[in-house]
Amino acid sequence: MYAVIKSGGKQHRVEEGEFLRVEKMDIATGEKIDFDEVLMVTNGDEVKIGTPFVTGVKVTAEILTHGRSDKVKIIKFNRRKHSRKQMGHRQWFTEIKIISIGSDKIKTIAKPKTEAKPKTAAKPKTAAKPKTAAKPKTAAKPKTAAKPKIKTEDKK
Repeated sequence: MYAVIKSGGKQHRVEEGEFLRVEKMDIATGEKIDFDEVLMVTNGDEVKIGTPFVTGVKVTAEILTHGRSDKVKIIKFNRRKHSRKQMGHRQWFTEIKIISIGSDKIKTIAKPKTEAKPKTAAKPKTAAKPKTAAKPKTAAKPKTAAKPKIKTEDKK
């Protein structure tokens, strides 16, 4: 039996007795925590997928340790400029042990459906107003004759 849970913005596939590193949690070591955001549960052939979460199922885990992961090195390098910058980052984590995947009744939460508002009765169309008579266009003005170009004498 395994489940897919959501923790720290990530999804994790977990089984009973498994050790897992998740994002840092502000819970003391030795305490138990319940993950209610279960996305999927499977037990052999039976698979339940939540929309988005499965109700009635919770994954219980025990907090083992808190720590920092290995250093990730970041290097910024610009060629031909004699510039280089090195940095490092160590991400905090919480190590947990999955104790149980419990389910009393497996049900799925349906996404809240937005109810379609009933359309109001269609208003009867009012009698079409007669269009006003189109105004006749004004008569086009006759074009004036083009004036001949005046030749200028060459300057000497």
